This record gives sequence, C-alpha cells and structure tokens, in this order.
Amino acid sequence: MTTGNERRVAVVIEDDEDIRNLLQTVLSQAGFEVVARSNGVDGVEAVRTFDPTVTTLDVNMPGIDGFETAKRIRAFSSTYIVMLTALSEEIDTLQGLDSGADDYITKPFRPRELRARIEAMLRRPRSPIGTSAAAAPVAPAAAPPQLPAPAVLPVEPMPEPAEEIITPAVSVETGAAIAGENGWLEHRGLWINTPMRIVRNEGEELTLTRSEFDLLAALMHSGRRVRTKADLALLLRGESYVTSHFVSEADKRGIEVHMGNLRKKLGESSASPRWIETVRGVGYRLTAADD
Repeated sequence: MTTGNERRVAVVIEDDEDIRNLLQTVLSQAGFEVVARSNGVDGVEAVRTFDPTVTTLDVNMPGIDGFETAKRIRAFSSTYIVMLTALSEEIDTLQGLDSGADDYITKPFRPRELRARIEAMLRRPRSPIGTSAAAAPVAPAAAPPQLPAPAVLPVEPMPEPAEEIITPAVSVETGAAIAGENGWLEHRGLWINTPMRIVRNEGEELTLTRSEFDLLAALMHSGRRVRTKADLALLLRGESYVTSHFVSEADKRGIEVHMGNLRKKLGESSASPRWIETVRGVGYRLTAADD
C-alpha cells in the first residue's frame, strides 16, 4: 500500500455513466485522483498520459472491448488492472486474466469489496511492464536446420545454448520431437526453440501467449507421453509435478481454453489433429510421428 504523500492516480474506463460515477466516488474516497474515460481507445491514452497506479476496466464497451484494451495497456504500463463485467463464466474470467488483468470482479459489485480488492493489490509488488504476450519482446530471428522441405530462412549466428536446455526430456523412440541444432525441436514440420521462445510452422513464425507457448513446449518435450490437464495447470503456475497443490475444475477448464486457442493458431482441429492429440478424459500428447 502506498504511504505518506505519494500521489495515487486511478483511471476508470467504463461506458455506463452511472457505474463510472460510482467508481469515481469509491476511488476518490480511497484517496485516488481519478481520471474517467468512456471507451477503450481514450482509456488507453489516459493510462499512457497519467501513469495510474490502478485502472478499472469494463469488458463490454463499444469499439475495442475490455480484453483488447487490457492487452494494449499491458504493452506499456504496469498499472494494476481490475476488470469489471457482468460476464461470470469461468472462461471469461480466464480470458480476462490472460489479457493482463490482475483481478476480475463481476457486476453488480459492492463498493466495499472493490476497495478491499484494490487495497490488497497495492500490497503486492507491481508486475514489470510487458509481462503479457502482447508486450513480449520479439526474439532475434533464427531458422531451424535445413530440411528436405523448401525455403528455410537465413540462419543468424547465435551462441550455443546450454546443453541441459536443448536436450529433449524424452528420447526420440518414445515419440518426442526430434532435437535439431541450436536448441530447436521439430515435430511434423512444427519447430520450437524453447530458450528463444520462438515457434515456426512451415517457415512462418507464430505469435503465442506465454501460456500457449509453455503448453506447446511441454508437449514437444514429452512426445507421446500423456500430460494431464492437472499436470499442465501446475506447470503454468510454476508448480509442475507438485501434487500437494490443489487443481480446481476452473484450472482444468483454463487449460482447455489455452489449448483451443493454441490449436486455432496452429491451424488444426481437435477432430483431425496434426500435432496435438486429445486423450479423452485425461489430457494431451503429441500425435504419432510420420512414418
């Protein structure tokens, strides 16, 4: 929590005038100087201009919605983001958090609860700028080793990654992705470089979120060994294989959402997958390698 005479600024992005006025009152009573905007585009500019400690953000707004607004804000600001919405499905909550929000409150909300949530956030360290996928720095371009397939991008010189990073967790005989040069792993034409956090499909670099990349990397290293939804949920939380930690149904639903988004970006369907196979009721694994 801030102390002393430190200036506290809050930006309110809300298209409903009554709720916008309520938020201004609550935050003013909490000691914030409040800047209010009625749409996402103006809200992003307000965050850029006033550098607020806290930003409240409505999800359903005209123009760009709250999810896109959060991504744009998170690209340059470490402001605490609280999403306010009438949507209460778990998938909406997960999408909000994946967009860069720090907390998610459904409408109608109690002003006392909002204030308590904000004060609790202020006691936590602020996340560094650019922690969301939208703000992630682009790694230097590098191409996988030459394949029989046509057209490989030029190879840029790079230092040799550490041995423990580039070695597959599972041998090729078990169906894991094949290890290439400079830290690359390949499976059926899909290339991934874990230390550089690059994914290429047929020579085209894909833009993945942090969660999507980590899930794909885990499957590429595990090959035909099944990774359960609980296992993958723990992996995203940095608690891989720590079975004492609780994994809720919402956590597992979150893995399904991330995996669905990953498949869309790869251009494959769950019914006839090229790379990621669903093991019904259990989890996921790589498809069998080409003969």
